[in-house]
Amino acid sequence: MSKAVAANQTSMQRFLNAVERVGNMVPHPVVIFLILIAIVIVLSAILGMFSAGVTLEQINPDTHKVEQVTTQIRSLLNAEGIRFIYTSLIPNFMNFTAVGLMIGAMIGAGVAEESGLINALIRKLVLVSPAWALTYILAFCGILSSVAADAGYLVLLPLAGVAYLSVGRHPLAGLALGFAAVAGAFTVNMLIKPLDAVLVEFTNDAARLVDPNISIGLASNVFFSIVSVIFLTVLIAFITDRIVAPRLGPYKPEAASAASKGTESSELTPAEQRGLKFALYGLIGLLVVFALLTLPPGAPLRNPDTGELIGNSPFMNGLIALIMLAFLVTGWTFGIGAGTLRTLSDVIKAMEKAVAGLGGTIFLFFVLSQFVAYFTFTNIGTVMALSLAGTLQAMNVGPLALLIGFIVVVAIIDLLLTGAIAKWAIFAPVFVPLLLKLGVEPESVLAAYRVGDSPMNAITPLNAYFALMVGFTQKYDPKSGVGTVVSLMLPYVVWIFVLWTALFALWQVLGLPWGL
Repeated sequence: MSKAVAANQTSMQRFLNAVERVGNMVPHPVVIFLILIAIVIVLSAILGMFSAGVTLEQINPDTHKVEQVTTQIRSLLNAEGIRFIYTSLIPNFMNFTAVGLMIGAMIGAGVAEESGLINALIRKLVLVSPAWALTYILAFCGILSSVAADAGYLVLLPLAGVAYLSVGRHPLAGLALGFAAVAGAFTVNMLIKPLDAVLVEFTNDAARLVDPNISIGLASNVFFSIVSVIFLTVLIAFITDRIVAPRLGPYKPEAASAASKGTESSELTPAEQRGLKFALYGLIGLLVVFALLTLPPGAPLRNPDTGELIGNSPFMNGLIALIMLAFLVTGWTFGIGAGTLRTLSDVIKAMEKAVAGLGGTIFLFFVLSQFVAYFTFTNIGTVMALSLAGTLQAMNVGPLALLIGFIVVVAIIDLLLTGAIAKWAIFAPVFVPLLLKLGVEPESVLAAYRVGDSPMNAITPLNAYFALMVGFTQKYDPKSGVGTVVSLMLPYVVWIFVLWTALFALWQVLGLPWGL
């Protein structure tokens, strides 16, 4: 039995190594997206000539009403398409929210890193945590980081790499762990987040097509989400320790860039201990300020109409600001205590250094933003999603098989349409009423959507942070590229998708409650 397992592992390693070699033979990511832009332009023109399209019901994101929509492929080579290409160059980039989030987060993170706070915190975490628990802690924090929307990519990924490096483990395994946790489980959490409010609202709109009295709440999937977080934490940690880390082997720091060297695991110096105390005082002060802005009735960061704090509120919608300030305040106060950042000029220089290091990534995001905008304009992804939805809808299968087929379709489309809200606006009015007529409650359909929407985020180039992941890997291994990231993430994607789907099917068969 052990020989069979070893043989299977060897075969998997060879396959992943082949994926990495082939993937790294492709051009620079910027060149890849330029080629993809050309493909989209040509494909849109060809499909536009044949008036390709599809008609189905879809939820209007603005009015939340279900409308009969005919979606056709739009050419980028006719007059309208050429005008769009010419006039949208800068707006496409300015509307690419990943850029603003990344710069905002890195302004604060740059101060925390330059002051030595991040290094000290990681070493403190390593010192107080059992060695076996580090992977589980990072996986758990990565999954929960989705409460801050995309900020988890910007914070958890580099922290996981540094944490692994500090204990002598391969930093690429830490990066893979962080990316799998943040991207692969993005739709579930132990807390209610802004995304939940939108998904639930669309679900209710679709369900009322069948029964106007049906309504589910924000916590309708909370039980399944909590169990999924625990399940995925263990699964992601297991894959990291048993598949990804052994394949990478020991880390050779001489191959890394200078920026990744010099991290050591050792006892904190008295100056660092004092810096951590100052950082704690700074964090407490910041939390007091935000408590005054959020907790009292009518506080400015509560929803002005409903008064809610969790869900659709200024506090949750602007959570990146709290994260940026947390890094900035704690990094600065740590620097004062430890003597590493003594003046305001030192802090500003740390910010400038962090932003200056993003030049290559920002340029990549500029090209990526054009591709995403062109792809969205053509409606190619939307037509494909609607076509697959119609095909699955027409299949004469039972509720469970239909739910599993739905998960598969969502996963396939996630390679082309990464936005969770945009896809649910398409799928909800098709599958929620269909399954409701078969006796399947809306909570089940929403839970199935959560399972299908997450795992593929870790390997699709249309995820803006896939490019960021490539940049982080090159920090530790300059020879790495797209193939490296894909080969690292494939084990997570496959096992998360298969086993999470199995958990969903078991939950459905047992008739367990999905939430409150």
